[in-house]
Amino acid sequence: MNREQGIQRLRDENEAWDFLIIGGGATGLGTAVDAAARGYRTLLVESSDFAKGTSSRSTKLLHGGVRYLKQGNVGLVMDAARERSLVCRNASHLARTLGFVIPVYDWHGKAFYGIGLTLYDRLAGKLSLGRSRILSRRETLERLPTLKDHRLRGGVHYCDAQFDDARLAVNLAQTADEHGALMLNYMRAVGLIMENKRVSGVRLRDKENDEEFEVRAKCVINATGVYCDRIREMEAPGSKPILVTSQGTHLVLPRKFQPGPEALMVPKTADGRVLFALPWRGRVVVGTTDTASENTTMEPRATEPEIDFLLEHAGKYLTHAPEPGDVLSVFSGLRPLVSKGSKGAKTASLSRDHTILISEAGLVTITGGKWTTYRKMAADVLDRAESSAGFEHRPAITRDLRIHGWTEAEANGSELAVYGSDAGEIAALGREKPDLNRPIHKELDCLRAEVVWAARREMARTVDDVLSRRTRSLIFNAKASMEAAPEVARLLAEELGRDPSWEKSQVDAFLKMADGYRLS
Repeated sequence: MNREQGIQRLRDENEAWDFLIIGGGATGLGTAVDAAARGYRTLLVESSDFAKGTSSRSTKLLHGGVRYLKQGNVGLVMDAARERSLVCRNASHLARTLGFVIPVYDWHGKAFYGIGLTLYDRLAGKLSLGRSRILSRRETLERLPTLKDHRLRGGVHYCDAQFDDARLAVNLAQTADEHGALMLNYMRAVGLIMENKRVSGVRLRDKENDEEFEVRAKCVINATGVYCDRIREMEAPGSKPILVTSQGTHLVLPRKFQPGPEALMVPKTADGRVLFALPWRGRVVVGTTDTASENTTMEPRATEPEIDFLLEHAGKYLTHAPEPGDVLSVFSGLRPLVSKGSKGAKTASLSRDHTILISEAGLVTITGGKWTTYRKMAADVLDRAESSAGFEHRPAITRDLRIHGWTEAEANGSELAVYGSDAGEIAALGREKPDLNRPIHKELDCLRAEVVWAARREMARTVDDVLSRRTRSLIFNAKASMEAAPEVARLLAEELGRDPSWEKSQVDAFLKMADGYRLS
């Protein structure tokens, strides 16, 4: 992907696009892949960076939705189980099976959770990642060596999957690009074009240089997540909001807090949500909270009660209770939950399924859902959008479509493994210029070559893009990433042709933003 070439293509295109997708998160990116793979002329615009919001702030799980069984949402569980297996197959460099252990401190717990997970296995059928089983006390502690053992009776083991959300988002953008879609970050939708009472395009503004465009499209798809009501308002001022937003916060701890190979799952906490403590890329992620939020922002901040809640509950189960000084990073994300009139309902009880709306003017809106089912969401909305725009139906082919980076090679545990088939080219940069083979910081695994690669091939435009989403350094260690920011800015400036004042402004902006990821 190359943004400069993409902007020039946007200037040169005179024909209306088949589909113009607003929103570069999981849903929008999946939709762009689906549309481009079906052969449609596809344009996706994102006002910030790909996956800047909710889609880079998940619990890093592709889960079949075991907790949705309690809500009786069997359909969502079955869809999620199927889609989970497809992501593991089509993005094998980013997704893997992960074992989970539910500790049991009373005798009836084994039977209760065992029965529920047996049903979970049966719903997954041939797509199950592994059968659940009852664990003895000894087996439970072997899998979770830092679990408190007082009154521990044993545990229940089951399998789900884990992935890197922001890396998958970038790879989806690359996949859509490879199928002919035009993918543009930092391109803001500032208004809808209406002709004969129909949505016929979007007015866009390039946030890098303020250039404006009027772009026609046969169908506009609103896939902006927690911001979908704002786009709906552009078409019909005064539209009734359809979303309730929920904030989920996570803490990142050193691996020593849970050195075992599998994840801890606590099925019920004080706020009604499950709690995970799971190994992820050399760290431990603890989360998540579920707090109603009315402040829709690109950089939600963890509240003190949320942080206290996570530290307290982690301390209830881990032999070494984490303190604020142990936290490497804290990150929060907003979930778009479709209210369906459930005003006042707890956000933990609202559906995680997706909703598609088509207005009288033809604006197609898709919202809700979750990462695990992004591909099905895209297929569903494209089927509906085809009909709305008058296209003859073309079947989705994404079920068997390999995502950019897919490789048959086994992951070798190196930092570059998440790049899949691109890893060799990144390593080659370091061989050509040895300085690029050095880490950007002594406490971060990220190589200088990764910064160069992000700018050249992954459309990274800012220090935030590189440290937050292309390399995940901000999540791995907020303090270290802040110290690495000047070096990242220098490398980016060389690649993008920026001057020293740009470098300084980039560092200043990143330090201000990243400070919210530290507990100080």
